[in-house]
Amino acid sequence: MTSTAQLDADIALALRLADAAGEAIRPHFRTVTAERKGDSTPVTLADTAAEEAMRAILRAEVPADTIIGEEFGSTAGTSRRSWVLDPIDGTAGFLAGRPLFGTLIALVVEGFPVLGVIDQPILGERWIGAIGRPTTLNGQPVRTRPCRELANATIATTGPHYFDDHEGAHFMALAAKTDHKRMVMGGDCYNYAMLATGQLDIVCEANLKLHDWAALVPVVEGAGGTMADWNGEPLHAGSDGHVLALGDPARLDDVVEALACGH
Repeated sequence: MTSTAQLDADIALALRLADAAGEAIRPHFRTVTAERKGDSTPVTLADTAAEEAMRAILRAEVPADTIIGEEFGSTAGTSRRSWVLDPIDGTAGFLAGRPLFGTLIALVVEGFPVLGVIDQPILGERWIGAIGRPTTLNGQPVRTRPCRELANATIATTGPHYFDDHEGAHFMALAAKTDHKRMVMGGDCYNYAMLATGQLDIVCEANLKLHDWAALVPVVEGAGGTMADWNGEPLHAGSDGHVLALGDPARLDDVVEALACGH
């Protein structure tokens, strides 16, 4: 297969994964209660059923590829390719009956994401990003918006409890230089989808794992934005979990400088 044909096949596979996950999730929306994982984070039957459905397809269709999932860990393959799955990114929101969670599906090759899907199965919204291609929402191209001044930027984060005191000080130093009266709290992966669609300017988070952010990179960058760590370096499988997304890449230096002012 040519690389273009391979990417086409990978996108088609990712869409089948999203379909399967959505079918597993929808019957549980606003009906299930949570259990607690070992790290005290919530998990539901919908999380586990969705990941099991996706894993079954991957085992059948691409058995040589590694699978990395939030709920069931890593299953090593023999290829240089890894499918990274987060069946419900935003379980707390899911449990609150808010349709702002998403299923995240990424293909990572040699440590770097090349394909990402953000699927919102309740609202019927699906963002697809792939290297070298424009990001789409339900088949239509989307773009980030320009942001000429940091002071005009709308910033989002999932919540202050995800930062320790040191990280929180850096975040607030950045937020103080933005239009912080319009700051958005909550939203998990949906914030990145909104940034890719031109509704937000900056998302800043810490302590994310690979399954939290791998699918977001192709979506954001295919829409004209950029993602990086808090030092402005590109994200890869070894990144430390400090994540920035910017709709306007021209503001990256401004954002990194502002973050560095926290103490």
